[in-house]
Amino acid sequence: MAQPTQYQPIFILPEGSQRTTGRDAQRNNIAAAKAVAETVRTTLGPKGMDKMLVDSMGDVVVTNDGVTILEEMSIEHPTAKMIVEVAKTQENEVGDGTTTAVVLAGNLLKNAEELLDDNIHPTVIAKGYRMAAEKSQEILNELAEKINENDNETLKKAAITAMTGKGAEGNKEVLSNLAVQAVRLVRDENGIDLETIKFEKKTGDIIENSELIKGIVMDKERVHSVMPKKVKDAKIALLDAALEVKGPESDTKIEINDPRQLQAFIDQEERTIKDMIEKVKNSGANVVICQKGIDDLAQHYLAKAGIYAVRRVKKSDLDNLARATGAKVVNSIKELSSEDIGYAGIVEELKVGNELMTYVRECKNPKSVTILLRGGTQHVVDEIERAMKDAIGDIAAMLKSGKAVAGAGATEIELAKRLRIYANSLSGKEQLAVLAFAEAMEIIPRTLAENAGLDPVDILAELKSKHDQNEGKWAGINVFTGKIMDAWKEGVIEPLKIKTQAVASASEVTELILRIDDVIASSGSSKGAPNARGMPPNGMEGMM
Repeated sequence: MAQPTQYQPIFILPEGSQRTTGRDAQRNNIAAAKAVAETVRTTLGPKGMDKMLVDSMGDVVVTNDGVTILEEMSIEHPTAKMIVEVAKTQENEVGDGTTTAVVLAGNLLKNAEELLDDNIHPTVIAKGYRMAAEKSQEILNELAEKINENDNETLKKAAITAMTGKGAEGNKEVLSNLAVQAVRLVRDENGIDLETIKFEKKTGDIIENSELIKGIVMDKERVHSVMPKKVKDAKIALLDAALEVKGPESDTKIEINDPRQLQAFIDQEERTIKDMIEKVKNSGANVVICQKGIDDLAQHYLAKAGIYAVRRVKKSDLDNLARATGAKVVNSIKELSSEDIGYAGIVEELKVGNELMTYVRECKNPKSVTILLRGGTQHVVDEIERAMKDAIGDIAAMLKSGKAVAGAGATEIELAKRLRIYANSLSGKEQLAVLAFAEAMEIIPRTLAENAGLDPVDILAELKSKHDQNEGKWAGINVFTGKIMDAWKEGVIEPLKIKTQAVASASEVTELILRIDDVIASSGSSKGAPNARGMPPNGMEGMM
């Protein structure tokens, strides 16, 4: 009897590569995503805890902002990085709700894993999730309440909701007022550019003394001590050019044979500087803000003319100053004229903490403002800045869409309820995926309850009962009392965009991860790279 032919196994990957296929690949990916979600889950809600992140240099960050935690963690796992991208997208689009988006993605994958264990094909789950996500967008838009853009009270409530549970909570009244005022001031017909709201942070004072400056604050002092410390009715010139004699760009030699020639050379330099300062004076400017350098001699002439000047200002500050004062940034001193000059009520140098800063304030209709944040330590002001950015992002999103929903888990419970009704109208296995999606939504109120030390089973049962009896679509959890409340009436308000973006991002990344059934990780070394003939260096042995 003929012996069967023995075939040598063929290895197509370089030595050191790792490959995981099928259910193992799916399990590993889902486990990584769940691990990321669990990391930030304890930070969700008003009773969420903070994380302390210490880097290799010993620098410390204390925060409960989801995207900050995930960025500082230096995550390596490729699937975990995809979940971090969800948080970054949420941060870029809305500025708040990063933890919600990540926790949702983690729970969607957890529920998908149970369906995979029941031998439901990943593409069926992905399709069901996609249908549920589309239906969720419809439901959320139906649920949302229209808001009046002139209603400062509602905007303030949204800002307070964003700040609750963060370091700024104790001073949320003061800070929410600053956030609403800042967004109102910079808003124009093109919408709201959040880059025009600048933050300056200084330690050594209480948080309540944070203030909104209708203009720009710069971490710069005047260049000469003889210059006036305070200029009223400031006429401001913004220069993206140096007030100094420019040196030749290439190697150049000047040969001088006579001392008079040297003196003439020095005199010419002085005349050039003098002409520059005359040009500034003729424009009517009494404040010069320069992106580049200012020569010592130029400083002397400016001081003599009673002009306040600062140098080496950041380009972003210069652009914001143009928006605040109405000045035009000039690239050449020769081109400077009275038409390019901006206006501010006061420009002054003030000592904040132990540093001198330049305030440009009382601008007419400023389209760029500064929020000066104060706090006891650097960690405190850093966390307050993150909370303020969340609040400002929420206000901007709310004004853009004109729609808001209630927080406190109310929206997610109502969404889950309506998704279940939708699932019952479907036939086929997609129905199971839609039900799993609906159940995943309940992770938000469940987490809020757990983080507040409440019994999540009791709270969820009571919440569902309220929603099923149609006693109010905004029934949510009051984490401070442990009771059910009308979240809208209690002022727990969030922009619709937070929910729609979180659901969209979480469902998209879940579908992407579910469709992966093969993970091939290269070793990164050239040792196993094929040679010119397409074979590994050691023939068949090198194929392992």
